[in-house]
Amino acid sequence: MPHLECDYAAPSWAPGAHLQTIIPARISPRPEVKYRREHWDTPDGDFILFDWCLPEPKDPKTPILIHFHGLEGASDSHYAIALMHEASIRGWRGCVACYRSCGGELNRLPRAYFAGDTAECAWVVQCVHARFPEAPIYLAGMSLGGNYVAKYAGDMGESIPSYVRAIAAVGAPLDLVAGSEIVSHGANRLYAKMFLSTLQEKVERKIQIFGDFIDVRAFRRVKNLYEFDEVYTAPIHGFKNGMDYWTRCSAKYVLPDVRVPLLLLNPLNDPFQPIWALPTESDISDFVFLEQPAEGGHIGFPTGKWPGTIDWLPRHILHFFDFVEGSPALIRNK
Repeated sequence: MPHLECDYAAPSWAPGAHLQTIIPARISPRPEVKYRREHWDTPDGDFILFDWCLPEPKDPKTPILIHFHGLEGASDSHYAIALMHEASIRGWRGCVACYRSCGGELNRLPRAYFAGDTAECAWVVQCVHARFPEAPIYLAGMSLGGNYVAKYAGDMGESIPSYVRAIAAVGAPLDLVAGSEIVSHGANRLYAKMFLSTLQEKVERKIQIFGDFIDVRAFRRVKNLYEFDEVYTAPIHGFKNGMDYWTRCSAKYVLPDVRVPLLLLNPLNDPFQPIWALPTESDISDFVFLEQPAEGGHIGFPTGKWPGTIDWLPRHILHFFDFVEGSPALIRNK
């Protein structure tokens, strides 16, 4: 599919990528959302947290929106709250699938989560469908979660279930090699440091439980996300090294195989993905829609007067789903 026109325009008080990223995450007010938490046991003896947005619809045929969050995110991330709030306003059933070790609870196994776990994504979708077999399902992934759902779409190809009606991926690092490089430079190192601190803390807790299941000495010398993936993420999840992990899990390479409507929303000023690494029309199937606005930051998109609102993005995602279901006039926010 060709590029879609995006009507997003950043407010004058939020010039530049970093303000458009930080202000929505740290300062802009958030709507009130309440959840009901469930622990679902995985086939390998672990568990994943499912946070269901309240109130839950009574009709089992109600559309379901499953959200996959970003690196070290959870159901309390600003974008997850905004998305679940918008789904609730519509009367949809909303669910945040928290990756292993996210959501405030350490998982049972030495492994955790990674950016291209199609098997896990498929399991989550199948479990939700089994509970609500008559409901259409929509997926929305942010940042790492965006690559996660886009990779799922490409890997599944023609086999993707018909009840998965559409997918939206926002700020996805579709080329993980490029993303791993850019996150280690300039101001991006501040973001990386925040992510790294919580990732390291979780692995240290696992070391206390499981002992030397990785090269502990090498792990304790880790200084950045590049090294973290090299020492922990790659080997614990079956990859040869960091480069093998990033290459094999980059959704960019399976976009030609996508057979479900997939929105890829990537601001050109996203500090986590260089422009040259973004997909073009020659990289995708006819089911993929590219939106690459000039601004937006990384999962930011603030609007309105200071300190801004964070409702543009969830509305835009849901308008895309409307478009897929036959309402093209709703693809753009008015």
